[in-house]
Amino acid sequence: MASNSFGHIFKFTSFGESHGKAIGCIVDGVPPMVSISEKDIQILLDRRKPGQSKFVTQRKENDKVEILSGVFEGKTTGHPIALNIKNEDQRTKDYSDISDKFRPGHADITYQEKYGIRDYRGGGRSSARETAVRVAAGAIALKVLNHKLKKPIVVRASVIQMGPNKINRENFSWNEVNKNPFFCGDHTAAKEWEIWLDKLRKEGNSTGAIIEIVAKNVPKGLGSPIYKKLDSQIAEALMSINAVKGVEIGSGFDLASLTGFDANDEIFPDNNGGYYFGTNHSGGILGGISTGQPIVARFIVKPTSSILSEKNSINSKIESVKIRTKGRHDPCVGIRAVPVAESMIAITILDQLLQHEGQIGKLSN
Repeated sequence: MASNSFGHIFKFTSFGESHGKAIGCIVDGVPPMVSISEKDIQILLDRRKPGQSKFVTQRKENDKVEILSGVFEGKTTGHPIALNIKNEDQRTKDYSDISDKFRPGHADITYQEKYGIRDYRGGGRSSARETAVRVAAGAIALKVLNHKLKKPIVVRASVIQMGPNKINRENFSWNEVNKNPFFCGDHTAAKEWEIWLDKLRKEGNSTGAIIEIVAKNVPKGLGSPIYKKLDSQIAEALMSINAVKGVEIGSGFDLASLTGFDANDEIFPDNNGGYYFGTNHSGGILGGISTGQPIVARFIVKPTSSILSEKNSINSKIESVKIRTKGRHDPCVGIRAVPVAESMIAITILDQLLQHEGQIGKLSN
């Protein structure tokens, strides 16, 4: 299967399936002499791993990462870094009933049409299990970014809507995000979601979500006009995450209801010989190039397709069948998409920084 790599200069290529022996990736384009350890990567992986609450899949994976190459005496060598994560808790029998059937909402039927073969065990390559290696690659990207730049780049994401339930912006605090099982910055909303999602979970149903992601201390000048715009690269990164069906930058679709007078981010001189923007409707990007303001993006994750309700579908003989998905699944895949999105943004920013240095020269924030 082609297209298993993401990035241009900083690039990772992932491998593995949901019920295979392991998943992992090769990370290339990493500069030498950057301090990195398995512990540095594990901290971020532990935020994404399954089984941490009743609101995510109960599959028990330790997600212990192993660095196989590219690091010597705690420093990167400039050579490819190979990362490996063993699969430890597969229940292939849960999927035996669907070996000849196609689950609605899943990639079963499209994989079969494209390749003529599919790994039905947990979705195989199309499973969100693959996103663990993105988080591992993202941990390396963050280490490199903060090695190269004076001000550390901070990338944070939060679930801001679950199903029809939205947060109250007045209650929002980034300090709350890691204090609840939903990565939600509104503690009041998180309490309400707990009751609402638990009921949905017990019914065997699922819901979608909207995640907002903010990257601060991003240098000015990243991105290229036309075909490698920073916002188009961010959209590609976020859209590549499982179940994502929409991305917006800055004020996004709300800009359609504004006038140009209201939407333009006015520019003012500051007292230090520089300038600042009065607003950030552009989400920190103008003409595909970063402005130095916080980069703001949101993306929507569809409801988990694996539900316990019986649905209509077909089998490989194009016969009508009824199908009910077994196994252990997230009632809202948007929850664990938070650390994945943070990693994909870090990877994108680093890749753009290295491309900038290749054409223009070094910059710092």
